[in-house]
Amino acid sequence: MMDRRQVLVSASAGALAAAMPAHVRAQEISPGAAELYRRSLVFDANLVPPVQDKFPFPKKLLETMRRSGIDAMKTTLGGIDGSFEATMEDIAFMQSLVEEYPDLYLQVRRHDDFARAKRENRVGILLSFEAATMIENKLDRIETFRGLGVRVMQLTYNKASPFGMGVLGDPNSGLTPLGHKAVAKMNELGIAIDVSHSNETTAFGVLQASNRSALITHAGCAAVYAHPRNKSDALLRAVAAKGGVVGIYDLPYLTPSPKQPTLDDYMTHMVHALSVCGEDHVGIGSDSNVAPWDTSPKAMADFNKEQEHRRKSGLAAPGEDRPPYVIGLNTPRRCEVIADALLKRGYGARIAEKVLGRNFTDALGRIWKE
Repeated sequence: MMDRRQVLVSASAGALAAAMPAHVRAQEISPGAAELYRRSLVFDANLVPPVQDKFPFPKKLLETMRRSGIDAMKTTLGGIDGSFEATMEDIAFMQSLVEEYPDLYLQVRRHDDFARAKRENRVGILLSFEAATMIENKLDRIETFRGLGVRVMQLTYNKASPFGMGVLGDPNSGLTPLGHKAVAKMNELGIAIDVSHSNETTAFGVLQASNRSALITHAGCAAVYAHPRNKSDALLRAVAAKGGVVGIYDLPYLTPSPKQPTLDDYMTHMVHALSVCGEDHVGIGSDSNVAPWDTSPKAMADFNKEQEHRRKSGLAAPGEDRPPYVIGLNTPRRCEVIADALLKRGYGARIAEKVLGRNFTDALGRIWKE
């Protein structure tokens, strides 16, 4: 079985080794968008840096990160079903990454670390979970992980957890009694709650139980394409009304199978989210790797192995029959392409700057300090 980090390690290495296919090449970026991207605080709400299994990293791997223009990212640890021990190993790996390359990375623990990363020309790494298996039913672990710098957590992945129900489970099941206690604990500790993989009943339960904003860091819009991982307008509005932010991902779930989604498909979801949530409540959550997705035979074999594990575990969502990239966004500078697309669709620089990262970093600052 391959865990999430092994797959991403393989993707990073493969993308650097392979020749760049046509769908990886950079889009034509307008001078205005390039300047906006340079000066904005760019934060991706679900992204993994290019890594390999051991240090030191090759120069090309580090340069991919440096040239991306990304100032900070929320990175998922522990995978979809990671144990406590495996998750601790993931955290140790990411902290070693920061220690090994302090001129390139810093760990985000406070809101002002975002501005510090931008100011010092480094990349902030914000640790997060998108599953709850590493917590099990032990609420004291929430505080343990918070002490290690995990500042964003989900209560479920795609199926049931001790805290609630995922998007592939019973739509009528919601936040459990233990889930209510977990929400209170996360509120107390200033941990942002992410409902990207929770079903709507659980997500609305979190919004009702929480005294802080909640986030959807990586999803799409169900009104554009009905898929279990895409969110209804009602939930999008509710998250925005409570001060949260919705990140649009660049995954195949933006379109029906077998179509590989394009930049236009992505922007349809982005524009819809802006119209529903408002300009202060939408951002980018790629759910990908900084390195471009490699479609070489080896990389696709690794991808297929991981998909087989996901299918056997019952965690795979419908439509996981295509590689996880969007044509036109398969580049380390995908956020710059999105900013350019926003400007070309008539949005002003102020709105594009918010989407590039300011909305998410401001929301995280409020959640952590309230």
